[in-house]
Amino acid sequence: MTDYRFESVPEVREGLRKVDYLSDEGIAGIVYLADRLQKPILVEGPAGTGKTQLAKSVAEMIGARLIRLQCYEGLDEAKALYEWNYKKQLLRIQASGGEGDSWETVEDDLFSDEFLLERPLLEAIRADEPVVLLIDEVDRVEVETEALLLEILSDYQVSIPELGTITAKQIPLVFLTSNNTRELSEALKRRCLFLHVDYPDMDREKEIVLTKVPDITENLADQVARIVRSLRQLELKKAPSVSETLDWANTLMLLGVEQIDADTASDTANILLKYQSDIAKAVREFAADKQGFKQFAPGPK
Repeated sequence: MTDYRFESVPEVREGLRKVDYLSDEGIAGIVYLADRLQKPILVEGPAGTGKTQLAKSVAEMIGARLIRLQCYEGLDEAKALYEWNYKKQLLRIQASGGEGDSWETVEDDLFSDEFLLERPLLEAIRADEPVVLLIDEVDRVEVETEALLLEILSDYQVSIPELGTITAKQIPLVFLTSNNTRELSEALKRRCLFLHVDYPDMDREKEIVLTKVPDITENLADQVARIVRSLRQLELKKAPSVSETLDWANTLMLLGVEQIDADTASDTANILLKYQSDIAKAVREFAADKQGFKQFAPGPK
């Protein structure tokens, strides 16, 4: 009988909260189903919305080892799956000259575990202990490299010509993240449960700020969440991510800010926004809405 990691969706949500990841019902539900159905999760959404952090938090929640494959253009099988330790193999060949070993004996040695270099995918398959496998930014790899994931994600096994088929000792929880820089293949998508993680609504972002930023007041967290929401409604090259929201909140705390005014928002806009055109647009909005900042000012005591 399969041992499931989670008994219910509420248990997942509460477990994530305990490791400071504030999920909604949809996120917790997909994590629960991935465990029950033994299927990977493809997590798509804008950069900085907590896709990678979800995998890290699930690993922390269940006490599993996190194995991460960071994808990039040019990633190949040798860096993702395995390769042979050619230098060590060469030393073995050189040593065999003085030992009088037959070539058959040497060849058997050369393609054994002793000379195998595990990369993240094979490491996750062969692990004895619980594992969360994070395949980060899978949309950055070429279609050919994407294809090598299919066998692993279908059957949790890999084929190594010299060693045969290696089947997983335990089924890892697998998260693939994508920023949608290119369309992933239908074959890959079919093997996964789909989860779209968008920017949180204002109330949840305020709660995230309160959870992640030590000693911040509820009033300041509310101001931060409201201003970030207003910025995301502008036509920007890159909207502020949740991580940038937290950076801004921490910056305001370091500066001793209790009430955000237009000047403070303008002076620190470069923490939230990373393009000069976006910063200029935000500063204009702040200047035009000075009256709006007065809602944050404390009332008479």
